[in-house]
Amino acid sequence: MKHLHEKTKDFVKKSSEQERILSLKKNKWIGYPKAIEILNKLEELKDHPKTIRMPNLLLVGESNNGKTALLKRFLDKNKPNVDENTGVAEVSTLYIQAPPEPDQKRFYNTILESIYAPYKSSEKIEARERRTFHLMKKLGVKLLIIDEIQHVLAGTMAKQRVFLNTIKYISNELQISLICSGTRDAFNAIQTDTQLANRFEPKVLQRWNNNQDYLRLLASFEAIIPLKEQSYLYENSLATKILAKSEGLIGEISKIIELSAILAISLGTEKITKSIIDNIDYTSPSDRKKAIHKL
Repeated sequence: MKHLHEKTKDFVKKSSEQERILSLKKNKWIGYPKAIEILNKLEELKDHPKTIRMPNLLLVGESNNGKTALLKRFLDKNKPNVDENTGVAEVSTLYIQAPPEPDQKRFYNTILESIYAPYKSSEKIEARERRTFHLMKKLGVKLLIIDEIQHVLAGTMAKQRVFLNTIKYISNELQISLICSGTRDAFNAIQTDTQLANRFEPKVLQRWNNNQDYLRLLASFEAIIPLKEQSYLYENSLATKILAKSEGLIGEISKIIELSAILAISLGTEKITKSIIDNIDYTSPSDRKKAIHKL
């Protein structure tokens, strides 16, 4: 089991088949170069000194291509903290999902819910805004992450403008950086406001190609999946097969490897082969869409 990380090797030696299968179903993190670059950028923005024009970042990528996993990784490293001396809570990074449609009240409600602050439905928008800003200042929020920002496009042009003005105002007023994340439509949403577009640095998570970065990714996966035999996922035939089935999306790559490893354990082969991959219960993203269109 020389192909495994020491921690994974010890786990395999001590665990039953069922325990290994259960571990495969848990979230896995692979620190590939682009992800590390973006994580470092997020840390830089979190620690950026307050200025009149705070820098922001727009994280763009297709569904299931690693955006949310990357943000969750960052949040895990920047969890809320309670000062032992004062007992005061500190929340440097706040994560929310954009409301399903651009609406000021729902936006502030989402922030208040994320910091466990109560609110009344009858509360006027101005009072809700003041209270939100007051609490964010009190908690020491330095970075506001707004996921699924493409939801802005679900509203009328007038509502879109109000919502985008709101997030611009919150950045200016609190002097904090914003991280907006979403699909390619997110780029279009931000571009509708010239001032916002100039403030957001775009970072794009592209689909994976059959290159050295992709092969290194497969090698990293192989080192943490609890199989007793080496599969050589990075060899041409297997690498090409996984890439084709996953259509280059890292979430799909991870799922294919997970299902294949589970089947390999169940069958006792203890390694992933082309035959194993052919027999997993998996449908590619394109085929899923085709199946839905046929309904």
